Amino acid sequence: MPKAKIVGTGLYVPGKAIDNDELKALAGIEFDSGPIENKIGIKRRHIARLRAMDETTADFADKAARAALANAGVKPEEVGLFIVGTDTPEYISPATSIILQGRLQGDEAESETFDVNATCAGFVTALDSAARIVATDKSLRYALVVGVYDMPSFLRPGDAFGWSIFADGAGAVLLERTGDDDPSGYVEGCFRANGTQWDYIGVYAGGARRPVTREVLDAGTWGLELLQRLPGDRNVKLWPPMVRRVVEKAGWRLEDVGHFIFTQINRSVIEQVMAILGRPMSDSTCVMDRYGYTGSGCIPMALHTALGEGRVKKGDAVVLVASGAGFAVGANLLVL
Repeated sequence: MPKAKIVGTGLYVPGKAIDNDELKALAGIEFDSGPIENKIGIKRRHIARLRAMDETTADFADKAARAALANAGVKPEEVGLFIVGTDTPEYISPATSIILQGRLQGDEAESETFDVNATCAGFVTALDSAARIVATDKSLRYALVVGVYDMPSFLRPGDAFGWSIFADGAGAVLLERTGDDDPSGYVEGCFRANGTQWDYIGVYAGGARRPVTREVLDAGTWGLELLQRLPGDRNVKLWPPMVRRVVEKAGWRLEDVGHFIFTQINRSVIEQVMAILGRPMSDSTCVMDRYGYTGSGCIPMALHTALGEGRVKKGDAVVLVASGAGFAVGANLLVL
């Protein structure tokens, strides 16, 4: 049976990196850098807004996508499917993926586009969807999947928590349809959701339930809101079963997997998860130290980094696991 394999990756972050000391000055906030650097693992990040750069979600997605196309040596007009995973879209409507297609292909084309908003699990959800579409549509050769994040555009002044954690960035992968005789390709995915927890953290203004009005602006109830504290051990409990489940669905063993990439929200959590799985940290890649937390962008950004640094190579089996508010969790198993 045909399948989809990754043939190119790309990454983009805007402007010069901002360390924790400079962040305090630029954002006008105060926070304890110790836990942010030593536990969460964030030392630097990139934020277009604080560098006075006129770039937002679509710009990040565009540049990461172009990097992935260049990496694969494929022209934009050869792509037939564009999926963008994000919960910080350029607009509520039209979709960011439509804007991306227009920028890359420059005109009307025989292309399918759609966005996936599974909060920070958007990229792994989009990758699973893209791989299955590519495998079943014989007319489709290439699909472009982008995970992108611009939560700083939704941060309110004085939000020390938000500014210290969230950052801008995008990662992209180009998928190509390939045959069963190719050892590389997408193998399996699995997902979990609990929509009863929608009211923990999110951007609640701007949609149909609560349009942005003068009253909302005056009350300061716009942008990112933390309504309830997230359980600190949620991902420690969620991620190991997700890894084991996606491997089980494929009929594989855990030892068949060479590398694991998780949502880059907290390095100490990743260390705990890797210990539970009985694997060393060298079998995982962390990029929050240089990029901060980039939501749906962090998984493809970490994958691109792992490939670029030689931490993974062609033929390696990799599991990607991502969590998002709401909550949504997803895992992908693929062979590079």
